[in-house]
Amino acid sequence: MKDLKKKYGPINLAGIKNISIKKRRNLVKLKQFASAVELGEFAAFMESLPKVLAGNHFRSVVDAMVKAIGKKHQVVVAIGAHVIKCGLSPIITDLVKRGIITAVAMNSAAAIHDYEISLIGETSEDVSESLKDGSFGMARETVNAFQMAAAAGTTTEGDSEYKMGLGRALGTKITKDKNKYNEFSILAACAKLNIPVTVHTAIGTDTIHMHPNISPAHLGESSHIDFRILCSVVAGLEGGVWVNIGSAVIMPEVFLKALTVVRNLGHKVDDFTAVNMDMVQHYRPLTNIIKRPGKHGYAITGHHEIMLPLLRACILSKLQEKHS
Repeated sequence: MKDLKKKYGPINLAGIKNISIKKRRNLVKLKQFASAVELGEFAAFMESLPKVLAGNHFRSVVDAMVKAIGKKHQVVVAIGAHVIKCGLSPIITDLVKRGIITAVAMNSAAAIHDYEISLIGETSEDVSESLKDGSFGMARETVNAFQMAAAAGTTTEGDSEYKMGLGRALGTKITKDKNKYNEFSILAACAKLNIPVTVHTAIGTDTIHMHPNISPAHLGESSHIDFRILCSVVAGLEGGVWVNIGSAVIMPEVFLKALTVVRNLGHKVDDFTAVNMDMVQHYRPLTNIIKRPGKHGYAITGHHEIMLPLLRACILSKLQEKHS
């Protein structure tokens, strides 16, 4: 038994060699990102879609979001990392700034990409190449920022009795540090506007977990605070919309647990619209987002880089139509 303990004890990370993110080859750059353009008349296009199957489902999603906005109900977006990597931060931040999205939840991979974009305007290293020499995920700037934010996230903010949590702490740090491309950060946009933004980490899944200077205690506590913040958001989801975009495992599982917490505590969260948007429909989103939770569930299949700008255009056109 002693030999086994010696052989399989926790590996010592003290000898890890990190690199500057500025020297890393990245596959995604800001010049590839989408633009949140102003729209003319777009309602006619939406009405031109076939009134069957996905055509009807897409219209129903747009109508549910417009209705929720009109009644000041929650419109919550939960995202995976590919939403950032596909250049869609400007679409999400635009909807946040317009007051259409009322809360954002993300896995920590999405938060990593969001932070790196805000810092250098690039992200998504060449994994195949950097894996060969063990330099994959060794950017020191990213892990340093996460450690500082995780520590700050476990403390109260100003005169508030509440702790910040990881997402808000990251967004606040991006803004305070005046990261060069902070206007492209979803985390920063939410923090500036005092909109809930939560980061949900699963230890061992992300590059920051490989570094010796990351504190699992700070990371775990700040992310658990975010889970509890998200539970408060879900407690007010009645009449609102939950949209899961590009997260196949983490966010559908987080949503299911948050929903059971608030129902267990006596909150009425039954009549809301749940949407899963992805290139491929996976088991957990279909089960945990569409089938199990509520009365109205829609699976919208398509590439994020096409479907999200399309969704935004249709929502803004509908809202414009209502106010004209």
